[in-house]
Amino acid sequence: MNFVNPVADTPYLLGIDIGTYSSKGVLVNESGEVVASWTVEHPLETLHPGWAEHDAETTWWHDFLEISRSLLLLSGISPRQIAAIGFSAISPAVLPLDRDGRPLRKAILYGIDTRATREVTELQQVIDRDPLLSARGVRLSSQAASPKVLWIRRHEPEIWAQTHLVVNGSGFLLYRLTGQATLDVYDAVTYAPFVDFERCAWTPALQEHVAPIAKFPRLTWTCDIAGTISAEGARQSGLAEGTPIITGTADAAAEAISAGLANVGDLMVMYGSSIFFILRTPRFYITPSFWAAHFLEEGTYVLTGGMSTSGSLTKWFRDGFAPLEVEAEKGGGENAYAALARLAATSPQGANGLVVLPYFSGERTPLLDPDAKGMIFGLGLHHKRADVYRAMLESVGFGIRHNIDVMKEQGAEPKRILAVGGGTHNPLWMQIVSDIAGIEQHIPAQQIGASYGDAFLAGVGVRLFSGTVEASRWVKTGQVVRPEPTAHRRYEDHYRLYRELYTRTAPLMRQTSGLQRGG
Repeated sequence: MNFVNPVADTPYLLGIDIGTYSSKGVLVNESGEVVASWTVEHPLETLHPGWAEHDAETTWWHDFLEISRSLLLLSGISPRQIAAIGFSAISPAVLPLDRDGRPLRKAILYGIDTRATREVTELQQVIDRDPLLSARGVRLSSQAASPKVLWIRRHEPEIWAQTHLVVNGSGFLLYRLTGQATLDVYDAVTYAPFVDFERCAWTPALQEHVAPIAKFPRLTWTCDIAGTISAEGARQSGLAEGTPIITGTADAAAEAISAGLANVGDLMVMYGSSIFFILRTPRFYITPSFWAAHFLEEGTYVLTGGMSTSGSLTKWFRDGFAPLEVEAEKGGGENAYAALARLAATSPQGANGLVVLPYFSGERTPLLDPDAKGMIFGLGLHHKRADVYRAMLESVGFGIRHNIDVMKEQGAEPKRILAVGGGTHNPLWMQIVSDIAGIEQHIPAQQIGASYGDAFLAGVGVRLFSGTVEASRWVKTGQVVRPEPTAHRRYEDHYRLYRELYTRTAPLMRQTSGLQRGG
């Protein structure tokens, strides 16, 4: 948390982001100065293999209330000084609500939740048979929202019978505070190809193959004012009745704005629990490997993609294989991740011949394979923890390079790479990625995250700013990580092996998925 003295009669913007393991909120003035910030941690629930859920009441709503109340208390700002509010959240997240806006089950999260593999396959077959749907070039994966909705409808009929609306994280907060239900055009890409982006509308195919259109929010642009805080919303939150709230967007899009993504050719790489990519493009691309979408304003376009694991991979290693580092941190010593980074630095480039496939939660782009499995290949008795951990860091670099290589092959070459997220605080990891991928990474001087982008987008909504391009004036580059040519050449053989490992073992991975599902 932090805060500075507010100025009386100055308009402020509130941005709140719901993440995988924590939520963060900021109060920002119109010059981009952060007046106060607050972070709340929450758990990710994985009760079954391939499942990933949040309890919307005890995570999303609880976090929002704590953040909004804490920011007002810390800053001393009057609720009436908040000109607008913007939300973002992990995407997609599928949450069924009853007629009173109460969650009927825990929210099913994004691509790390792979329960709907059967539904992915069935809907892809529907798409492939339909000329209109297949023309959009969509390849479904565990990242898609529509199979998750179909999974609820099929496996939990008693819940589906009570479902009035299906919302995402930001949509839930909006509905609870205003009674309005909207989904922004950018985030609607998770329902492609069952959405008509040109008309900003759901297609009849959604109703035919997934669920009735009436159960989904209306589609709007990100910065449109979706509603204002109701009297009940004001009572619970401490915010002022009538405060406007924009529709909001996915966390990655808000993070891209906070990183200064503005021009065609800008690529954001977001290092979070997973990796997410947003590449500004001059037009709407149709590609089988990524997700094409309108961006946050009319006439703007992006290709998006993502890897299923990144920070979740290092967390898995820390929690399972670094008890000494964890205990030392608990006792007031060095951060466990920093200690592991020092450990990884003792292993040479290439981790003494180990190659890891980071597909511990399946893989999103460019493989789009929910059955992909993690692998540590090449183990020998001479290998140590340092080698395994470094190989895991390198696997993320190989995955990023794989995505960028496929972007280039399909005619959408990045010109500038903006790196954001928790992983950028690990200098060794950033150098590894740049060396493997042969790319420069521009890291903003101040990384507040998606909540900062949410605040800016709220300002666009109430016309404090003319558009998202103005966000770049808030952002300054703090560091440029450049590849080392010799290291890049040394990684070439490892990268080729990384690519070939998946190709050769994919059939076995599918068999393993069957065993893990008990059939």
